[in-house]
Amino acid sequence: MTTALPPGSTIGILGGGQLGRMLSLAAAPLGLKCHIYSDVPGPAFDVAAASTVGAYEDTAKIRAFAESVDVVTYEFENVPLEAAAAAEAMTPVRPGPKALAVAQDRLEEKTFIRGIGIPVAPFAPVDSDASLEAAIHAIGETGILKTCRLGYDGKGQVRIKSASELKPAFESLKRAPCVLEGLVPFAYEVSVLVVRSISGEVRFYDLPLNTHKNGILDTSTVPSPISETHAARAKEMAAAIATALGYVGVLGVEMFYLGPDAAEPLVVNEIAPRVHNSGHWTMDACLVSQFENHIRAVAGWPLGPTGRHSDVTMTNLIGEDVDAWQALAAEPGAALHLYGKPEARPGRKMGHVNRVKPRS
Repeated sequence: MTTALPPGSTIGILGGGQLGRMLSLAAAPLGLKCHIYSDVPGPAFDVAAASTVGAYEDTAKIRAFAESVDVVTYEFENVPLEAAAAAEAMTPVRPGPKALAVAQDRLEEKTFIRGIGIPVAPFAPVDSDASLEAAIHAIGETGILKTCRLGYDGKGQVRIKSASELKPAFESLKRAPCVLEGLVPFAYEVSVLVVRSISGEVRFYDLPLNTHKNGILDTSTVPSPISETHAARAKEMAAAIATALGYVGVLGVEMFYLGPDAAEPLVVNEIAPRVHNSGHWTMDACLVSQFENHIRAVAGWPLGPTGRHSDVTMTNLIGEDVDAWQALAAEPGAALHLYGKPEARPGRKMGHVNRVKPRS
């Protein structure tokens, strides 16, 4: 399928979380419907035109789901590759399974990015006792040991302060295949939100400055302090990754900014083959949000403008932060977005608030 899906078409989304919810809400004004497939009911079920509960391993059910929609996308990167392949046998899947395969494994991701000439932090595989010693020699005695798969929001990783801590850390991660990353002396973190169409056109949102709390994104602020020159370089790097993946949709690329005097001021941290938490500010500071542009891209529509009309700080509402919803709803200049999750657990993303002001 290379032509634009007409209004009335249905986009299938693998995953029923808050990103699927916001994608569904963005599709509706375009006259497009969304059908959610998830192993458990989630926030997206409340707003989508249709929903199916099924195991991601149930390839027959996945194929039936894919046959009922016009294109399939996903809202989280840990969709099993078998599920994506089963869907692709019936209808286009955007972005393609290659992006999933790369993003699901940190070692493969870093190897892929380095292989296309994009800087990443030093890394070495750790999957056995023998590789522990080799990793220390390659990276040094300090770093972060991360599981290759399934870690997110600070999970599945342990900071290493000396060589003696590496083996206990490996044991604490149940000896799962890991990667030891060297520490990067960065000034701050930014992210690039690039949207790529089926024809290969790329557009970018402004780079937000990201801060974290307990390993979870806390705020994303636009404008960020990065210079125009380095922002252009960051966009160039993100576009190269998206093009190498044959990507369609919104791709989030997290980067460390090392400062203007560094030999290479920007180093890629990781990629997310989906709409990204650090792009939630686009919902209220841009004419077309990251969610709408993802829908446009996977549906084959023209990409929308990515410029912003306002300055903004997005703040995640984690756990009990959501209890302040009444005060946030009354706050001037604040746009509140709640995800409809029934229980506010520690570390759980319950919503976000965009604090918007005129562009400076």
